[in-house]
Amino acid sequence: MYKNILVPLDGSELAESALVEAGKIAKLINDSKLVLLTVVKIPSVLVADGVEGLNLPKFKQSQFDKSQKYLAEIESRLSSEGIKATSDVIEGAVAESIVEYSLKNAIDLIVIATHGYTGMKKLMLGSVALSVLHDSHVPVLLIRPEGSRK
Repeated sequence: MYKNILVPLDGSELAESALVEAGKIAKLINDSKLVLLTVVKIPSVLVADGVEGLNLPKFKQSQFDKSQKYLAEIESRLSSEGIKATSDVIEGAVAESIVEYSLKNAIDLIVIATHGYTGMKKLMLGSVALSVLHDSHVPVLLIRPEGSRK
């Protein structure tokens, strides 16, 4: 069934709202685990042109360290609730990296929060969740946080 459930997180409360539903699924299915994923995206301007005085490898490492600490805290919280979880931090374009990660890591379900934008706002802002939904080869459960429901 859903043995490995991927929950992409970016440090926001909005993204974390997916944890509630993912946790419910994991508790219902024996041997399920949540795979918490943060994708670190280094702005291309930093890579291409560089920024004077910026040590790019040190900057990347600080982003990874910060993300790993964040995910470890969530993992610990889930463990205290009886939910098995692991975590990973990767670098890349967010939506594409989530889809690729799901293929390479035997993910059975992706649970991801969405802003719930419509119309021009959706066109202008784009959507990681929509891209994942479109490109994923595994089922995707979109979670629309309470604050964005009408």
